[in-house]
Amino acid sequence: MIHQYKSNGYNIVMDINSGAIHVVDDVVYDIIELYEGHEKSEIMDMLASKYPKEDMEEAFEEIETLIKEESLFTEDIYKDYIIDFKKRKTVVKALCLHIAHDCNLACRYCFAEEGEYHGRRAIMSYEVGKQALDFLIANSGNRRNLEVDFFGGEPLMNWDVVKRLVEYGREQEKIHDKNFRFTLTTNGVLLNDEIMEFCNKEMANVVLSVDGRKEVHDNMRPFRNGSGSYDLIMPKFEKFAESRHQTNYYVRGTFTHFNKDFAADVLSLADKGFKQISVEPVVAPASEPYAIQEEDLPELCEQYDLLAKEIVKRDRAGKHFNFFHFMIDLEGGPCVAKRLSGCGSGTEYLAVTPWGDLYPCHQFVGQDEFLMGNVWDGVVKTDIRDEFKLCNIYAKDKCTNCFAKFYCSGGCAANSWNFHHSITDAYDVGCELMRKRVECAIMIKAAAADEEGE
Repeated sequence: MIHQYKSNGYNIVMDINSGAIHVVDDVVYDIIELYEGHEKSEIMDMLASKYPKEDMEEAFEEIETLIKEESLFTEDIYKDYIIDFKKRKTVVKALCLHIAHDCNLACRYCFAEEGEYHGRRAIMSYEVGKQALDFLIANSGNRRNLEVDFFGGEPLMNWDVVKRLVEYGREQEKIHDKNFRFTLTTNGVLLNDEIMEFCNKEMANVVLSVDGRKEVHDNMRPFRNGSGSYDLIMPKFEKFAESRHQTNYYVRGTFTHFNKDFAADVLSLADKGFKQISVEPVVAPASEPYAIQEEDLPELCEQYDLLAKEIVKRDRAGKHFNFFHFMIDLEGGPCVAKRLSGCGSGTEYLAVTPWGDLYPCHQFVGQDEFLMGNVWDGVVKTDIRDEFKLCNIYAKDKCTNCFAKFYCSGGCAANSWNFHHSITDAYDVGCELMRKRVECAIMIKAAAADEEGE
């Protein structure tokens, strides 16, 4: 399976099954486009008016060498592997702790309904959180590295319990030979020097929620009284990022139908000195005024192209920053199993409510049909877990001929459910944007290799 495209002056050919990426000249590009389904003589005739014969002969030799090296027109060898992989015993490696089902902002696009998650406002007790960590340890098997994300609502509204749970986790590490990687997502309203200091000591990563330009942020992320939050949080976030030496954090924003020129939001964050940036499309029903519509896609794709070209320009000027959706590892990256099955929601990764219920991930919280159990009894509805174990790119018809399938791993199960009432479908708008992001990310890699003379 081949995908080829032109971007920023580069002719890029992707061999999907092997993961090989080729930047080629025009004649090789055009021949590859015709290679399957045509004889060599036919192709030579079809392109005779465009290229000299000797150039085409040389191009054919190059293509045939790549085929022999199994980096072009390769076969898919993974389907049987994923079936065997899903037969393995399930271990839990990560929890999303909903430390607070409450929030001090009223973000207009919040899927958590201002922190309530289709239910009641609540704060997780230390006892529930402690039991959640015990559950994680007990169900992690031989896995040593475990992850816990303090999430909300707004987790800083329950800061004392966060600190106590980190302390408890550090104690249990020594007893059980485990290593906890704690992370935190915050809107920054309650952020202060003491919290920053603690996070810099204990949190492997922090996610700082800000949508970019002040007018965009304040429109979508106001306080409950309608006033904006940008002026309060931005100085804190700038200080926090610097205190972490511009690593192990993200400023994370959301773009909507109201700011389709979102590249300007990304660049506004970069211009403030942030080096780790993620600005992602809102996921919302088409009935919402801020929802991304299908007709928005051409403009949004243009924005990704604009942003990718600007990143190349800034990289060459020594002004590098990381944009999360353009970060791609063509040499290492996730293992095969992760590439095929995604985030592990419902199996390796679970969300925990303030009262201890277990759900496949934070986006399913409050949906009764996905209540899997609790931190005392464990996963009691194993049929839900088994359904998620079978959720992979080979279970999704829309992934079959998609060139991005090994990069997105089939997309988000929650988005699939919310739009199609099936976890093995796909959110179509999200798929289109993902494909564009992959193309842009690979172009940036091509430009970097070009700059280095590779």
